[in-house]
Amino acid sequence: MTVHDKFLALGTHFGKVYLLDIQGNVTQKFEISSVKINQISLDESGDHVGICSEDGKVQVFGLYTREGFHENFDCPIKCKHCGLCCFVLLLLYERNWLNRWKTSVLHEGEGNITNVKWTANLIAWANNVGVKIYDICSKQRITNVLRDNASLRPDMYPCSLCWKDNTTLIIGWGSSVKICVVKERDPTQMRDLPSRYVEIVSAFETEFFISGLAPLADQLVTLYYVKENSEHVEEEFRTRPRLDIIQPLAEGCEEISSDALTVRNFQENQCRDYRLEHSEGESLFYIVSPKDIVVAKERDQDDHIDWLLEKKKYEEALMAAEISFKNIKRHDKIGMAFINHLVERGDYDAAARKCQKVLGKNMDLWENEVYRFKTIGQLKAISQYLPRGDLRLRPAIYEMILHEFLKTDYEGFATLIREWPGELYNNMAIVQAVNEHLKKDPTNSMLLTTLAELYTYDQRYDRALEIYLKLRHKDVYQLIHKHNLFSSIKDKIVLLMDFDKEKAVDMLLDNEDKISVSSYLHKLFKRDHHKGQKYHERQISLYAEFDRPNLLPFLRESMHCPLEKALEICQQRHFVEETVFLLSRMGNCRRALQMIMEELADVDKAIEFAKEQDDRELWEDLISYSIDKPPFITGLLNNIGTHVDPILLIHRIKEGMEIPNLRDSLVKILQDYNLQILLREGCKKILVADSLSLLQRMHRTQKRGVRVDEENICESCHTPILPSDTAQAFGVVVFHCRHMFHKECLPSPGNVRIQYCNICSAKRRGPGSGILEMKK
Repeated sequence: MTVHDKFLALGTHFGKVYLLDIQGNVTQKFEISSVKINQISLDESGDHVGICSEDGKVQVFGLYTREGFHENFDCPIKCKHCGLCCFVLLLLYERNWLNRWKTSVLHEGEGNITNVKWTANLIAWANNVGVKIYDICSKQRITNVLRDNASLRPDMYPCSLCWKDNTTLIIGWGSSVKICVVKERDPTQMRDLPSRYVEIVSAFETEFFISGLAPLADQLVTLYYVKENSEHVEEEFRTRPRLDIIQPLAEGCEEISSDALTVRNFQENQCRDYRLEHSEGESLFYIVSPKDIVVAKERDQDDHIDWLLEKKKYEEALMAAEISFKNIKRHDKIGMAFINHLVERGDYDAAARKCQKVLGKNMDLWENEVYRFKTIGQLKAISQYLPRGDLRLRPAIYEMILHEFLKTDYEGFATLIREWPGELYNNMAIVQAVNEHLKKDPTNSMLLTTLAELYTYDQRYDRALEIYLKLRHKDVYQLIHKHNLFSSIKDKIVLLMDFDKEKAVDMLLDNEDKISVSSYLHKLFKRDHHKGQKYHERQISLYAEFDRPNLLPFLRESMHCPLEKALEICQQRHFVEETVFLLSRMGNCRRALQMIMEELADVDKAIEFAKEQDDRELWEDLISYSIDKPPFITGLLNNIGTHVDPILLIHRIKEGMEIPNLRDSLVKILQDYNLQILLREGCKKILVADSLSLLQRMHRTQKRGVRVDEENICESCHTPILPSDTAQAFGVVVFHCRHMFHKECLPSPGNVRIQYCNICSAKRRGPGSGILEMKK
């Protein structure tokens, strides 16, 4: 077989020649002879073919014109190469200017010529002695490379020739390889020598017999026939052809790759049964055997990836695909295969990490993987790798993962909330879920902190601030400054001060225009009336200027504010109610009552003030001030009945004065009087009943017996109250107060009727009296 860039030419044992395309499909068929075809040759254009056969026929003809040359010889023709007929002599056929064939003998007399290769102006051929190279331009043979192992039969181990380029010839013979370079000789050294010479740049021995050679860049593709006695080859690979790639060196070679090939009937084949042809255009190599043709091509990235996948080296396969993504054609799902492999192996974290790299921006693939991880219970593994930038999955995906964490891992849930943008999921749904969990564990600080962050995402800063203050969280000040929450902290100043006084003070001073100073002093006072007592004097002025409604409650509750200063401030600002309170607190009740009646003209407030003070002189002053004012008299008649005898007021009313609603007022006085009578009678009955009940209880108590045993002691001599020998007569006196004495230890032992306990009587009379009485 021979190879052209356009097609293949194949000759058979039965004299037929087939033209095939690169895929091996037959395009033409020629009946050349009835015996086997020995060699086929093609010109560079692929328009003409030369064929030689075992019956001595040599044909050169055009594939499209059928015009050519035919010659018959009396012996088998073993080699044919573009006009070269070879057996025991080498002939060169050339067309002259008259279109006639001219014959030249290039070589004869050294046995059969087994192989011929022609490139540019150089012809190389091999016979039983060695390899010759002929220069057509100078019409001289320029070298003779002898074969190394003359013991090998040339017909069994034929020579393989291959031109790497127009000056480099590769020779393979038996187990020997030589690389020869044709060089130009220096003109000064020519004399009678050819203008060119050959230098062997590399020569080495192999462990196998060479069946074919072909160049591959700076390396060699070698087709080997394995020696049967080779020690470095396993039994099952012996006699199989091997296709190796080697790197030639000056005195040896380095094996790059090696493959043992399986062809039909390889057990019956010999070294001479294999040939290696190659197509330079597409780097295709054809291994020809008697029954098969194996096509080999330079391994591309797809092949490399196939090998890596076969070896389960998914990481390297994925890396190779990424590096050569423009050149691969059939490995667009390596990443998914790798992910499936990791999941099957149980390495879920690594599988999830690869999802980020493999799935890219394919939302459908992402969601499919998330549901797969949910099925196997590994949502947590994929959570940290989910897309959260330009590509975003449906909110339900993120919410599903958040709910999973919320069930089993509060810390992981909090981490996701901090790392995921709030736009990824429905914030309200997650807030509701967190609140449900807080019902079961309301003091969980991690859940509360996370809830505050969710409120912050939702711009409900007041709720977040409330939680941060409750937890005394360090981010509370950052939250206030970032979102300008000064209006929300007016009622939380004290909490901020308790949390971090320095930061709180700095914040209040830096934002005095946004937060009134009175706000936090007021909260401090509400929490503890004594905590900020040194500021109470200043608070009076602040309340008076900024918050008068809280001034009077402050004056009522504070025990540390200076009354004179407060009175001065209130009088300057004409605060009547506050002045009245201060005057009454300072003991000037009559002046306070006068201000109520004169400044406020409020009889109800005046009556209320008199009730609070419960001073008869104040009532007299109130009656005196009101006696000429009918509205005041009506008010007094309606309210005075329970504090002062109404007759005192009625007697002082001038005759003829018209008093509004006098009838109703008098009826109310009578009703109040009747009510007082009923109350007194009811109270009297209750007192009598209580007295009788208590008297009966006392009588029952005093009639009860008192336990006396060996644990009781005499209150006078402090010895056991009962003698050790109870058979003898003894006397014991026990009082209702449970004090016990030996009869002889009492102050007057001769007096049998002793009515009072000396100890209890001494307590009532004073210290030392009982002891003196005992001594008497």
